This record gives sequence, structure tokens and C-alpha cells, in this order.
Amino acid sequence: MRIAVDATCWHNNRGYGRHARALLRALVPLDTANQYIFCLDSPPRSEPLPPGAEVRLLESNAAGAEAASAAGRRSLGDMWRMSRALSDSSFDLLLFPSVYSFVPTFTSARKLVMIHDVIAETFPQLTLPRTAARLFWNAKVALGRWQADAIITVSDYSRRCIIDHFAMPPANVHVAGEASDPIFRRLENPRMPDRLAAMGLDPSRPIVVYVGGFSPHKNLEALVAAFAAVTAREPFSGAQLAMVGEYEKEVFHSYYGVIASQVERLGLTGRAFFTGYLSDEDLVELLNLSATLVLPSLMEGFGLPAVEAAACGCPVIATTASPLPDLLPGAGVFIDPSQQEIERALETILGSESVRASMRQAGIAAAGRLTWDAAAMQMTAIIRKTVPERA
Repeated sequence: MRIAVDATCWHNNRGYGRHARALLRALVPLDTANQYIFCLDSPPRSEPLPPGAEVRLLESNAAGAEAASAAGRRSLGDMWRMSRALSDSSFDLLLFPSVYSFVPTFTSARKLVMIHDVIAETFPQLTLPRTAARLFWNAKVALGRWQADAIITVSDYSRRCIIDHFAMPPANVHVAGEASDPIFRRLENPRMPDRLAAMGLDPSRPIVVYVGGFSPHKNLEALVAAFAAVTAREPFSGAQLAMVGEYEKEVFHSYYGVIASQVERLGLTGRAFFTGYLSDEDLVELLNLSATLVLPSLMEGFGLPAVEAAACGCPVIATTASPLPDLLPGAGVFIDPSQQEIERALETILGSESVRASMRQAGIAAAGRLTWDAAAMQMTAIIRKTVPERA
């Protein structure tokens, strides 16, 4: 069977790009019975494609990884070229690893569309502030659902949300999960990366870390306010806050400026750091040196940074509006992400080495149960079910 992959999200550094790369790198070598054709709209760069996959590079005015965003400007010409490529009659199945880059197609091939979450539908003003962007997004997701023979998502939590929000038949929504990359692990002698040390991050003092984007639904105002309140008290006054994530070239709606102003207003300059994007190698070192990772989002479809932190032995504080309480039992404190709840969770973890040690062991064990090979096996089962006559 010939499976065409919309790989326009391949170079995106956010969660859905990481998910696509990791899942497909595990899937292609596992599913040797099928031929995978990756349709790209920008040349492969630092992120190699799976060996054995065929590559089709299409002309485009703007790469889909940037254009299919909160303020997207993906041209009709680019969408038409991708649609024509994916509508090739030789393809038996089309796989869209993210609905962000979905384009309608004109083919009898079966179609699988991944919808990671319903965050944009639940918090439209926080994720898509422009009316035109919301209308375009709603139309794209509706068309993707209509054309899809099956919807795939990343967790049982997200599956329930999709079924409830869109009133979809449960049999049409499937799960192919996520996992941390093997690079995320406990290190014997972690070392603060030079760039972070030059900023002033001190590994001898407790580090609270956040990893992700700066969209309003990430709820970072509550995190910064909670951090300021907790560190105003003497037992925790030496703690530092590291906020990791791209903020200069963010393709999603960002309120980095609001958070930066809040940090300055609360007198946290020199104790709260915006690191920008970090390589996995540097992030592993930082997570190994951190006292806790906080993921205070209003909603997460999966919450991969928390799983990566747990794999490094870093306790987590994370929203209950996610699958994380089930994925990481005992690995942290799971909260309704209000400022007060974040404060209490920070005090619990920062205030006790024995609590951190217990969470560290539970997190390493829980993260170890999640693998990309297992996710790839889930994906092959979905493919066989969707195209049974060709399996």
C-alpha cells in the first residue's frame, strides 16, 4: 500500500511537529509492508526523514510549518499544489499528522487526520484572536473531519474531548500516543549549559522550569504571579524560574510581551529567565538540574514537556485538564491551575527533598512505560482498520 504523508509540519519545533517526527520515525521502519511518500513544501534541514521513505518536494511561497498558524497566510496556490500532490491516484491512504496543515483533497484514497486537542475550540479568544483566523480554522477543521475516514489523537483524554465537542461517533476517533525521546533520561553528572549559565541560572539554587509556548492559554501569568508570591517567603527566596520556549519567531498567538512586563513589574528580573528555544541536549541538562517543571495550561492534549521532565527525574506540577494525572501517577502534583493552587504545589515540592525523591522515582518509571514503538504499533493498527482490504 502507498501511504502519502502531509509532511509540511516536519520542521515545526512545537508539540505537533515533534510528535510527527517521532511517530513517523518509529512507524516507517516498523511498517515495512507499506511504502511511505513524504510530501514536503520546504527542503529537509536538520531533522532527517525516516530512511526508506520517498520524498516529494513541492514548490511553495511559504512553508506550511509557519503559514498554518494563528495568523496564517498560507496562499491558495500553495494549498492547491499540496492538494494536487496528495490527490495522486497512486496513493491508497493519506495521512495528515496535524490538522494545522490539512488541505482538502480530491481522491478516493482513505484519509487519516490527526487532531491533537480541542484547545482552539475551547479557548478561541486565547488562541485565535482574529475573527478571520477563527473562521478559517473552524472551516478547516470541519472539512478535515468531513473528509477523514478516521480521526487520530494523542491521548484518551483528548479523544473524550473531541468526541464530546464535535459530537463524533466514538468508533471514528482513535489514539496513537506520545512518549519522550530516549535522550530524556536521568544523568549522573548534569551540567548547566554554558548559554544558561551566562544568563545567570545557578544550579546550586532551586530551579522551577516551564517548557512550551507563550500563548495565553498556557496560563503563564498565573505561574509568574505564584512564583513571585512563593519566593517572597524566606524558605523559597533563592528559587529561580526558567521559561523555555521560542518567543521571537512564535507562529502561534503569543503574549510573551505581557509576561515579560509582568516579570519586570514584580521585580523578578535576575530571578526569572526567558531562555528561548533550547536543543534537546541542553534541555535534558536543565531538567536534570531543576526542582520541578510546571505546566499550568488551561488545557493540554497530551503535555509532552511533563513526560520529558519525568523521564529526567524532575517532579512535575501540571494541569488536571490533561491526561497527565493518568500518565504520570505519583510523579507530581496535579492541579486546577489557579495561582493559589500553583503556589501550594510549589511549596509542597520545593519544601521537601523526600517528596521530590519519591516523585522522581515515580516519574522515571511512568515515563518509561510510554514508548514511540508502542505509539507506532497503535498507528499501524489504525491503518489496517482504515484500509482492511489492503492490509
